[in-house]
Amino acid sequence: MKTEQEIIEEMAQVVEQMKLDDLEDDPSLAEEMFDCDCCGENKCLAGSIEYEGYRLCNDCVLLAETGFALGKIKSVTELIEAIEDKHLEQLAQFIKEEEKRNNN
Repeated sequence: MKTEQEIIEEMAQVVEQMKLDDLEDDPSLAEEMFDCDCCGENKCLAGSIEYEGYRLCNDCVLLAETGFALGKIKSVTELIEAIEDKHLEQLAQFIKEEEKRNNN
């Protein structure tokens, strides 16, 4: 039985290899960008995957695949919702800090 750490390291290698394979097959992918449906950032198309109608960047693919392998999530929707909550927390924190700056 593999440890969580071994699973995480293995997934990182697999996902990195997917990106390298994409770039080897089509070097122009390095220049193609898209907005990730999960993290919302503008990322490179290489190494991205579409799940359940959502396109995830290579970084989010790693989170998804690791989450699946560890049994932490059952669908990409769960990951998107978890990250969305984190984005909202960060946004709320940013707004609070801006208000403090503006009030001083």
